[in-house]
Amino acid sequence: MSTRLILGLVSSACYGVDTRLRRELAEPAAARGWRLAITLTPTATRWLSANGELDRLAELTDLPVRSEPRLPSEPKPYRTPDAFVFAPASANSVAKLALGIADNQALTALMEAVGAQGIPVVVRPQADPAQRGHPAWRRHLVTLREAGVYLDDGAPEDSWESSLDVVGSLVGGIG
Repeated sequence: MSTRLILGLVSSACYGVDTRLRRELAEPAAARGWRLAITLTPTATRWLSANGELDRLAELTDLPVRSEPRLPSEPKPYRTPDAFVFAPASANSVAKLALGIADNQALTALMEAVGAQGIPVVVRPQADPAQRGHPAWRRHLVTLREAGVYLDDGAPEDSWESSLDVVGSLVGGIG
């Protein structure tokens, strides 16, 4: 059993997940020494499966890549991660997380981390200007910040690797 810190890498289906997730987050995180616990929304799983990225992600970790909840009779596949990065985080998933809606395994993992207090959670929103212009958007971000979530909010084309710098600073330099 590895004693490396576990990074919960959570992704939703939005711009770049199918082409950037492995390259900008998973591979750099593994290279920095994180043990990856990858959890995807169902749609992100479908997209990544369609282009072969799901298998490539699975090769970067000894833990199962998850999108479906376990059965009540099944044990947890790994302990709670030491920290989480949620990237890319769609506007829909950001809203659900802020409102406490856990309707898939990815959001369930994040909600438990936010609720546990003390587990760093970094969210990288990937929302376009029209989504950000919705009147509820700003309130969702305020709610997440007040819950202790760290936002790594950049332009859609900016590298997501900065989220690893943020989470690394929160857990004592890994990252």
